[in-house]
Order: sequence, then structure tokens, then C-alpha cells
Amino acid sequence: MIDGDVLLVAVYVDDLLITGSKTEMIDGFKGNMSNKFEMSDLGLLTYYLGIEVVQHNGGISIKQASYAKKVLEETSMIDCNATQYPMDAGLKLSKAEQEASVDEKDYRRIIGCLRYLLHTRPDLSYSVGVLSRYMHEPKASHWAALKQILRCVKGTFAYGLNFSRSSKAGWTLTGYSDSSHNVDIDDGRSTTGHMFYLNDFPITWCSQKQETVALSSCEAEFMAATEAAKQEIWLHELLAEVTEEPCEKVVVKIDNKSAIALAKNPVFHGRSKHIHKCYHFIRECIDNNGLVDVGHIAGSLQKADILTKALGRLKFKEMRELVGVQDLKDGDFKFKGENVRDKLEDSLKLKSY
Repeated sequence: MIDGDVLLVAVYVDDLLITGSKTEMIDGFKGNMSNKFEMSDLGLLTYYLGIEVVQHNGGISIKQASYAKKVLEETSMIDCNATQYPMDAGLKLSKAEQEASVDEKDYRRIIGCLRYLLHTRPDLSYSVGVLSRYMHEPKASHWAALKQILRCVKGTFAYGLNFSRSSKAGWTLTGYSDSSHNVDIDDGRSTTGHMFYLNDFPITWCSQKQETVALSSCEAEFMAATEAAKQEIWLHELLAEVTEEPCEKVVVKIDNKSAIALAKNPVFHGRSKHIHKCYHFIRECIDNNGLVDVGHIAGSLQKADILTKALGRLKFKEMRELVGVQDLKDGDFKFKGENVRDKLEDSLKLKSY
């Protein structure tokens, strides 16, 4: 950052993405690099590592439609019957040792392909994450659930995320944390999910099984909030480094009031002394450094809910729209709310080299 102007360069092997607050800074960087290295200017970014980028006056939309079609073709599912949801509500998967085994190599390959698709599809994170637990000796039930996800990809291959310009100064980082309770049949562990939004648009999300068994839903939510707090601190420092501006306290929204009380009130320690000490990290974040706070949100508005359990058809559709995933087919998209701050006047014009 120089005199309030920003130049950002993303590097992957021999590919560069350049964005900045002024065109002059971008052109100057291009000129300096061209003098030292042989480079090709590919213009505005449209396709990068399987991610399709559409840039326009309103902002940017990203999706992986071509990549999704390629996955379906390689798995011979391109002509399958499409569906709109990736996993049946209430589906219980286990190691199922009594079932017939399926080809591990094919199973792992498809899971790997689907995991890369999650870069623009947070709505598939839970279902793909659950099936990732059975990479060793997958069974027929796991294969059937995997085909269900592929059918969902067929029906929603053009879905993705939108990021719109904002006329407001500054930025707001908001987190959502949720957890299921004892959903894994084999070991009784819960599933944690958290999402973070910069203004009104998702920038990071995670769905994973907890490392320890929770004895109550309150404990499961408390441990999930700690994981979200660690992610929030990293995002907080990253954004502060990029913008060089003071950061406000970030609120992590939880739909369990008992977990909120446990995080804020040390009096509850007598009821939670069995919880591993590393999960009490969120208490220190709230009491001492002031970077994190927790607040309550209604379960119907909990955006991380889609990351922790399989939802019914209507509920899944509602939550998918709530988190910001929408159909971007033929450029038919809608911007919901404000996007990442537009301090960088031309920063949404990314260029690839």
C-alpha cells in the first residue's frame, strides 16, 4: 500500500492475478515485470484453475460450471437424472462393514474432484465432507450417496457466488457458527460448521467432524464457536494487513444461548471442566483481546446450518439462497446486499498473466 493506494498480486506457479486501486499502479507493475521476465497479458480474468469469472459494472460472479460438467463426464453421470439437493434429510451413514465394497480408487478420485468444487459451492460442503470420512473401504451405501451428490451437481452445475460493489466506506466481517450433536453413528462425534461474510458475501466456510465427543448440544456448539474464533482471528489479521485500517470486533453468531453463556460466563466452568482446555480459547478471546464476541441468532437464520446436517428439500433450498449460492446460468444472477468494500476503484477488474 502506497499513500492509500493498494496493489495486490496473487501468484500460482507461473500465473499472476493483479488487482489494485489505480490502473496506473497495475500498468506500472506490468511494465516492470515485463522488463525482467517474458510475460503474456491475457486481459481481464475470465477462467482460472477451473473457476469461471464474470466481471461487469455490478461486480463479480464466480462459478465452476465447466469443471462440474467435466466431472460428470468423467464419472459417466452426464446423462443422469438431475436433482436439487445433495443428500436425503436424516440419512445415517456408517462404516457398514456388512455391505459390499466398491472400488476405492474411483471413490477417492470422485471425492477429490468434488472437494475442489466446494471453492464456489458451500452448499455441498456437508455432504461431500461426510463421504470423505469413508475413503478407506467405501461401501455400497456410500457409493449411492455419492451418486446422489453427482445428480445434484447435474441439476445445479451453473450455481455459484456473486460479489457486488459497495458504495459504503469500510467493511464488516461477520461469522456464523453451528454444530450438530452426535450425528456420526460410528464414534458419536458432532459436525462443526462455520461461515464468514465480508459485508454480505461469503469468503470462507468449513464443515468438519469434531475431534472429541460432545456430551451435549451446548458443548458441541461451544467447541464449534472456538474453531470459528480461530478462523476469525486469522481473517481479522489478514484484512488488517491488506487494508491497513483498524479492525472492529467481529461477532460470531450462534443459535444456542447456553453455548453463548458458557463462552461469556466463567461461572459455568463447574459444568464444563471436562471440556478439553484448548476449546476454552474463545473465552480468552472474548475477555482479554477484544477481537471476538458472540451473539445469538435464530436457528432459521443460522447460515452455518447447511454445513452441519442434511436438510429437507425445501429447507435446503431456503438455506442455499440464504448463504448466497444462486443460479448463474447465462449471466442470470442477482446481487443481494452489499459486497466487499470498494475502496479500490478499479480493483474488481482483475487481470491474468
